[in-house]
Amino acid sequence: MYDVYGIGNALVDIEYAVTVEELRELEIDKGVMTLVDSARQQAVMQALQDNPQRRSCGGSAANSIIAVTQLGGSAFYSCRVADDDVGTFYFEDLLRHGVATNVARDNRDAGVTGTCLVFVTPDADRTMNTHLGITAELAARDLAADALGAARFLYIEGYLASSETARAAVRQARELAGEADTEVAITLSDPNMVEYFRDGLDEMLDGGVDLLFANESEACMLAGGTPLDDALAYLKRLAKRFAITRGPQGALVFDGRDTVEIPGAKVTAVDTVGAGDMFAGAFLYGLAHGMDCVEAGSLAVRASARLVTHYGPRLPTAQVQQVLRDHARAANP
Repeated sequence: MYDVYGIGNALVDIEYAVTVEELRELEIDKGVMTLVDSARQQAVMQALQDNPQRRSCGGSAANSIIAVTQLGGSAFYSCRVADDDVGTFYFEDLLRHGVATNVARDNRDAGVTGTCLVFVTPDADRTMNTHLGITAELAARDLAADALGAARFLYIEGYLASSETARAAVRQARELAGEADTEVAITLSDPNMVEYFRDGLDEMLDGGVDLLFANESEACMLAGGTPLDDALAYLKRLAKRFAITRGPQGALVFDGRDTVEIPGAKVTAVDTVGAGDMFAGAFLYGLAHGMDCVEAGSLAVRASARLVTHYGPRLPTAQVQQVLRDHARAANP
């Protein structure tokens, strides 16, 4: 029924164009995701109220899930949003993109929907401050067992490592996936998750996974700060297959037997927000639709390269479909 069943944080992304000096003045660590409380989030938003901003339904796994449906696949997303205006925006945005979900108009609890402030600097780097709000309460009751059992892949975002109830949901989701022969994929999400929430990540990775996504920095950190070659050997003990993104250099893909280098595409990046999410979504779509790891990796590199030429964590659906057509022409000249 579904190509991918995702579980992750539900965050409305609010993206700002800022300078490195503004980040420094606000004492925001550049290039990583930092969890903040509501008071800090509101203070930063007040300080940047005159900066241009844009809003979209986000969260790492949500961006990947939407990429799957934009490419023409089918997906379900388990998450938690509050019964507030921001939560309604999030729910309706999922529906607009054809994503099935456990969220409904009448089953949301009181509270505050999570937000992620995304700061894009002139070097196209992205920095994030996240207030989880009610998504920090994501729990096993937010799972939809029938939908998960009808999915080719279960996709888990590494950001869930910071929440005890979310880790419990991941444990149950993995049990359900095992019963249904649904393959388990996980993304490490961010270097800070590896550095500060390693125990939680290890818990979610316990027993290994079928497919793992990471960028080069995350992969090396997970392997204890080792060089990339040593990190590859470490990941092979954790995952049957994996993909490591390397920015302009493309990606390394391990298909269970061979490690293949997928060259990058030459583009001018203006915003790297969501590049890893797009890569994972396109890769999962490719595998679910008959591609091998190398072809899926090529599609994913092409899609993420197109994304970084665009402001925001997602492309318009028409552009995603064009990426798929371009990929098909290149694969079958």
